[in-house]
Amino acid sequence: MNQFVKLWVIVGLAFLALPLLVIVPLSFTSGHYMVYTPEMLALEPDAYSARWYSEVLHDRDWMLALRNSLIIGLSAAALSTVLGTLAALGLSRSGTPGRNVWTALILLPQIVPIVVTAGGIYSAFSDLNLIGTYAGVIIAHTVLAAPVAVITIRASLERFDWNLLAASSTLGAGPLLTFWKVTLPLIRPAIVAGAIFAFATSLDEVVVIQFIGSYDQKTVPIQMLIGLREHLSPAILAVASMLVCFALSILVLSELMRRRSEIYARKTTKT
Repeated sequence: MNQFVKLWVIVGLAFLALPLLVIVPLSFTSGHYMVYTPEMLALEPDAYSARWYSEVLHDRDWMLALRNSLIIGLSAAALSTVLGTLAALGLSRSGTPGRNVWTALILLPQIVPIVVTAGGIYSAFSDLNLIGTYAGVIIAHTVLAAPVAVITIRASLERFDWNLLAASSTLGAGPLLTFWKVTLPLIRPAIVAGAIFAFATSLDEVVVIQFIGSYDQKTVPIQMLIGLREHLSPAILAVASMLVCFALSILVLSELMRRRSEIYARKTTKT
């Protein structure tokens, strides 16, 4: 039975990875179209080239989109991590009043359809003159990314020993010193993972920014949509391949952080 389950897991993973096996090799085509040429299928060296990666790195529109994605993504990730950490700490305490209600409210941006959320944000930001500004896009992405950070950090706090805080207080440490010396080291891997996933959420967002962003705030996904509408270029596949590598790096890094957190928790428990 276990072998049967493992086989189906392998088949499922292969099915999910199949699109990658199509996109990544095709991004190295030396042609002008997103099709496998007979020369590529014959594995002729001249049929493959890194020209489209070079074009992306030297194209003004792609570089503007990349810069915007980094500025907006990193800013939203930083705000989401700070707010998510504070929210997760509050929601993890059993004495917090209305904990379930607050949890539901925080997770609403992940539950409500994204178009509805985008419409609500547009309506609110119109009165605040935040439409077409970096501040507006960053705040909107923070609203979408903060729940991801809360979920990630709160999952780590489920195994947190709150008696350590009482012990620290008994030894004379104040709340800030206790957080810096006790709480933060134990949940740091989860905070880093939450920041990574928050950045990935912002990087992948494509609906809200179309409601409240302008040309100056266009991100990589928006530039990819523009490329699909105007002209089908293999440069889009090059960017897609880069995003795939980025996603894989996030998964590997998050797994390393999870293992590190478990090792640190075991060492702390033994001590």
